[in-house]
Amino acid sequence: MRGLCYFFLSVLTQIHASSDKVIGLIGHNVTLPCRYDTKTNGLLAFCWGRGEVPRSKCSETILSSPGGAVLSLGEPSNLRYQLLGSMMDGEVSLTILNAQQSDAGVYGCRVEIPGWFNDIKVNIDLVMEEAPVEQPVTQDYVLFTSGRQEVLTVSEVVGSTLDSIMPAEKKFKAFLAVENISRIAAIFFFTIIIIPVFIFRRWLLQKVTPEHINTSAAENIYETV
Repeated sequence: MRGLCYFFLSVLTQIHASSDKVIGLIGHNVTLPCRYDTKTNGLLAFCWGRGEVPRSKCSETILSSPGGAVLSLGEPSNLRYQLLGSMMDGEVSLTILNAQQSDAGVYGCRVEIPGWFNDIKVNIDLVMEEAPVEQPVTQDYVLFTSGRQEVLTVSEVVGSTLDSIMPAEKKFKAFLAVENISRIAAIFFFTIIIIPVFIFRRWLLQKVTPEHINTSAAENIYETV
């Protein structure tokens, strides 16, 4: 008979128990969820401990609240355990600051609901993993040459593009230099040619003008006679 009563008592105490698994990253903060409805029950006493929630209270208690104030128990290292949510809203999730591999294991949260066998019990298995190493983001391009597949990084593509552009740029600059020299030479030779022509034309005009004046005077004299 005692065995049967013990069996039913064990079943009743586990009705409100739940289990979950949380994965944390070493060196980062990790939060273990636990909450209840304050609108129905108001502020309630709760506790957090290492290990599964026993029949009463918490095992190896690290945080507890008798119904308002939060008490941090145990060693000073337990200061890494914080409640960052709003307890007024029933948010009593446990945050472990700068979690380490040694923090892995089972944690239990108990919220004491008035009445028999009404307590909320949450068991969480915390698994710690190494944080991924951030790699520089590079985009690869696939190049097919002669039936062969080659993977080029962005730097290689940019480098090859610059190598193909630089000779063309040098040729263009050389072309501009030759063109400028040609223009200067053309202007120089044109100047050499135009100056003698201008001098010759001026000399010719000076020679023709006196002869024209003399001819006009002779014609006027002849007409008068």
